Amino acid sequence: MAEITAASVKELRERTGAGMMDCKKALAENQGDMEASIDWLRAKGLSAAAKKAGRTAAEGLVGVAVEGTKGAAVEVNSETDFVAKNEQFQQFVGNVAQLVLKNGTDVEALKSAAYPTGGTVQEKLTDNIATIGENQSLRRASVLEVQQGIVVSYVHNAAAPNMGKIGVLVALESAASSDALQALGKQIAMHIAAANPLALDAEGLDADLLAREKAIAMDKANESGKPANIVEKMVEGSMAKFRKENALLSQLFVMDNKTPVADVVGAAGKDAGSPIKLAGFVRFQLGEGIEKKESDFAAEVAAAAGTNKAEPVA
Repeated sequence: MAEITAASVKELRERTGAGMMDCKKALAENQGDMEASIDWLRAKGLSAAAKKAGRTAAEGLVGVAVEGTKGAAVEVNSETDFVAKNEQFQQFVGNVAQLVLKNGTDVEALKSAAYPTGGTVQEKLTDNIATIGENQSLRRASVLEVQQGIVVSYVHNAAAPNMGKIGVLVALESAASSDALQALGKQIAMHIAAANPLALDAEGLDADLLAREKAIAMDKANESGKPANIVEKMVEGSMAKFRKENALLSQLFVMDNKTPVADVVGAAGKDAGSPIKLAGFVRFQLGEGIEKKESDFAAEVAAAAGTNKAEPVA
């Protein structure tokens, strides 16, 4: 009989989400063969995580954590919004946000980090998939840090403290008082949540994005039938408008809709008696960029019940 090692049991648990004793039995029944053991667990209906791994996970929570001059944001996805209300899931998101502060933003490295209650982050995630009953994934993480000043966090549509649908971090470099920076940072963070800037300033806007916008503007301008020199000016005007509306510092502050954010920060520095620099920001919106699968709920219910979708009555 092949020797069943702790490492092989651990690997099988991570790959299937099955319980420890079930993994030991599977390996024993299959002479330690990993792939055969996975198939054995699936045949027995014990591979909880594997059955869920292919499902689209676009819901979940964004969590934030701040410690002194450093802040972290993390997105953990689930299949449905119901899981966001689950205390076990919320605790996981909160713990991972704290781990990002200490371990950095590399998601693969983060999965191997020690989890506070034992094991690794990946092992805890696998256990969550098995016990909660939905596919879940650790999608992305980000960190902001300043030498002097403050990092302020804000959560929109909060499901629990420091976690919700949109998470924002704002980094302010300054010798001003913490209270003054906190007040400004919270307002800027709320603006970011609402206005969704794409970069701190125009120079930071993605080159590919600008190229696409310019091509669109060129097509629209050419449709006007105007001379080439006029078309060129129309495109320049469209691009200037795009840069202004999508760079944070030039956006109009949502609190009054007339003052550029850069001027708001400048005025706050004068009031605080010390210059303030808006050094950076992070905005995570839950599920952005994930393609959600459209489903027919009635058909799903009918399938679960083992019946055909009801035909309308004539």
